[in-house]
Amino acid sequence: MAAKPRAVIVVAILAIAIALIAAVSLYNYLKGKEAEVQQARESAVATSQVVVAARQIPIGTTIESSEVSLASWPSANLPQGAFTSEAEVEGRVALQTLYPGDAVTEVRLRPLEGPPGIMTYKIPEGHRAMTVSVNQVSGVAGFITPGSTVDVVFTTTSGRKTPLSKIIFQNVPVLATGQIIETKEGNPVIVPTVTLDVNPTDAEKLAAAASEGQLRLLLRRTGDVETAATGGATVRSVLSGTSTRVHKVARKSGATKQMKPVARTTSTSTAVEVWRDGTKSVETFNVKEEAAK
Repeated sequence: MAAKPRAVIVVAILAIAIALIAAVSLYNYLKGKEAEVQQARESAVATSQVVVAARQIPIGTTIESSEVSLASWPSANLPQGAFTSEAEVEGRVALQTLYPGDAVTEVRLRPLEGPPGIMTYKIPEGHRAMTVSVNQVSGVAGFITPGSTVDVVFTTTSGRKTPLSKIIFQNVPVLATGQIIETKEGNPVIVPTVTLDVNPTDAEKLAAAASEGQLRLLLRRTGDVETAATGGATVRSVLSGTSTRVHKVARKSGATKQMKPVARTTSTSTAVEVWRDGTKSVETFNVKEEAAK
């Protein structure tokens, strides 16, 4: 009876040994196949190491080595002007915002020999950058930022008794915002500025308008490129408005007779609060109204 348990133990040990040998053999076989597949994949699609953004790099940022890394890129589709070493881009300035995974290329960086600022590279070909001063109200209370699109409203009293406002430019891109110091009434004040992207002809018109009146900016909704047709506005047109009257027609014995209204003119006085550059004043206007009898 003692021989049987011993035989069972021997058989169990042999079974376990065979199972271990089979498992090791299968593991080695699968690893070999994986290596073959990887080698075949690498031979089918050759890759190269290129420099990519490791995190978001805003426009105008001086790139540090910690902000970029190397990544595999198909050799057949390497971006033109790509870099293969982080040291090549360290200290360069980004001309556009780079997002994680974007390849860092020469055209996205400020040239090694060129103007130190980045504004000159942001101006479209054939256009000009023109800076105009605005106040906090006409600058849409600080909501205008680079990349916004605005309309320009010109208000003037040149040759007129009352101000005239008119939209003179529409869909104007904003390149930059900033501040300058101007002297008003003998005191230095900080005035916000907006740099606009205009063509040379519009730059001349904008300069003339800025010297003769006040400029205000209208912030446009993103994607709104529709041109609005406006005729301008004066204080009189704002206060009086327009009205449409229907002529009454009387019919008698098949004849039609036009009844023309008799106009009666009345005059009313209206006081209006006017704000100019933060200064409040009250102006009184006489508005004539016509009423039909």
